[in-house]
Amino acid sequence: MSSFKPLVFSGVQPTGNLHLGNYLGAIRRFVQLQDSHDCIYCVVDLHAITVWQDPAELLRATREVTAAFLAAGIDARKNIVFNQSRVVQHAELAWIFNCVARMGWLSRMTQFKEKAGKDRENASVGLFAYPNLMAADILVYRATHVPVGDDQKQHLELARDIAQKFNNDYSERIAELGAGVEMMVGEERVNGFFPLTEPLIEGPAPRVMSLRDGSKKMSKSDASDLSRINLTDDAETISRKIRKAKTDPEGLPSEAEGLKGRPEAENLVVLYAALAETSKESVLDEFGGRQFSEFKPALADLAVEKLAPVAGEMRRISADQAYVDSVLRDGGERAGVRAESTMKVVREIVGLLGG
Repeated sequence: MSSFKPLVFSGVQPTGNLHLGNYLGAIRRFVQLQDSHDCIYCVVDLHAITVWQDPAELLRATREVTAAFLAAGIDARKNIVFNQSRVVQHAELAWIFNCVARMGWLSRMTQFKEKAGKDRENASVGLFAYPNLMAADILVYRATHVPVGDDQKQHLELARDIAQKFNNDYSERIAELGAGVEMMVGEERVNGFFPLTEPLIEGPAPRVMSLRDGSKKMSKSDASDLSRINLTDDAETISRKIRKAKTDPEGLPSEAEGLKGRPEAENLVVLYAALAETSKESVLDEFGGRQFSEFKPALADLAVEKLAPVAGEMRRISADQAYVDSVLRDGGERAGVRAESTMKVVREIVGLLGG
């Protein structure tokens, strides 16, 4: 009896400018994972259109995210890098999952409640069913692991629920076709076609907050460009934004306990620790007792050292649109072969006539 081959899947939405939070929380981790795992990285443009997007901007942002992947160090020959809409099997499996998932499951999704706000009746069906498409993104490759942040854990749990319900609903047919793979569900060893995908936690991802308000996450949609460091910012802009970052009148404490109730101070310490790939405690060992007038220049120098090369490479890659498109085309072709091998069996399991 075989087992699922380890495979990592993850995606980034092409909506607005990529910023430091995207880099530290996702893209840098993607680069690290490729050294230890087989990886598929996707620009999830179908997810983006769950809310209206300007078509020209969506095209630009799709290429920009791809350029960021490549500039950060993702190897598109070793891994698969593509945009979601190229592989039609994502949408095909999402429809089947629409028929597996329950309305009650989706109604409990926190992110839908936040994005739809009070006017839920006016939200798109796509926004409501978004988690089913996310499950399809992962399971059309039968991926075993997904690197997730706090805001996506609930969606991964739903993907596991969908996989388990599909395996249960079609257990006899899966056994008849010999399509099952051995896995553990709790303490029970069972057969199933889809894996119960696990979250991949490679140490805590930094929670990067706004440079203007330490209580809010750094966001593409914030009206103030000073609130975030964009991956396309040059060295001078990066330095200026850090110098202007909001702080408080007190100096840096010597211990992490002293950061409680000081969100802006903690955010800058977290940024330094994340960029230096060290701990908050180590940063405070070095800078504790000093004023922000000393700490900010050190943080600015570190940010420029780490980010300016990525920004420069992004600009260089983005300027070669034909190259970016060729990476997505090649990745889409390779992803499509894998996705179709899954869907061919899914159609047989469900009872759909097709290729």
